[in-house]
Amino acid sequence: VADLVPFLPAHRTAGVGGEQSVGAVSAAPLGNAAVLPISWMYCRMMGADGLRAATEVAILSANYIAARLADHYPVLYSGGDAALKGGGVAHECIIDIRPLARTSGVGAEDVAKRLIDYGFHAPTLSFPVAGTLMIEPTESEPLSELDRFCDAMIAIRREIALVENGTWPKDDNPLKNAPHTAAALLKTDWPHAYSREQAAFPVAGLRRQKYWSPVGRVDNVHGDRNLFCSCVPLTVERE
Repeated sequence: VADLVPFLPAHRTAGVGGEQSVGAVSAAPLGNAAVLPISWMYCRMMGADGLRAATEVAILSANYIAARLADHYPVLYSGGDAALKGGGVAHECIIDIRPLARTSGVGAEDVAKRLIDYGFHAPTLSFPVAGTLMIEPTESEPLSELDRFCDAMIAIRREIALVENGTWPKDDNPLKNAPHTAAALLKTDWPHAYSREQAAFPVAGLRRQKYWSPVGRVDNVHGDRNLFCSCVPLTVERE
């Protein structure tokens, strides 16, 4: 262990690190030092019964989602249990978008962006399998929220079907153009093959409570390759 001391991470403000350090590895000098105490506190406060109950609810919630979506999307890494719709999963449910991408051109990223219009932050995208969505409801979500999410995913599958049958073009549909901002919907010109209503209110519940995305479609690849902000200067924004 002593041989590794010269290579310990350094930090500009704390004066720590070895002589042959490569620099800081995190923003804080000691890293995430609280990660273990936080985990310990959670376990202590939950207790054995609480941890078991939380685990059971998390697994039940994931299987509920798998069962509701099994008729609409392939479910990966299920246990193949014929007695369980969806095959039986653990605490997370992985749905495969790749077959739909081949028939419609709509990929997992398009589904993730469209979920914003439905009021959801997208699940884990393309991990652990490319072209999939990994849904992990945990023990925290109530049944009403699970149903709202499943209803959104089923509605999105119906939208994909409209692309598959040619009702909407593969390059101009609510999924390829998602998310839709209020500013875009209020423009006089609407050149798309679908209606403003379909873009903003694909399910009835959104008329009562709607999250509006502050920005439209973002080029993820460009953002990953260009780490520095390319926004207009604040002086221009003020004007």
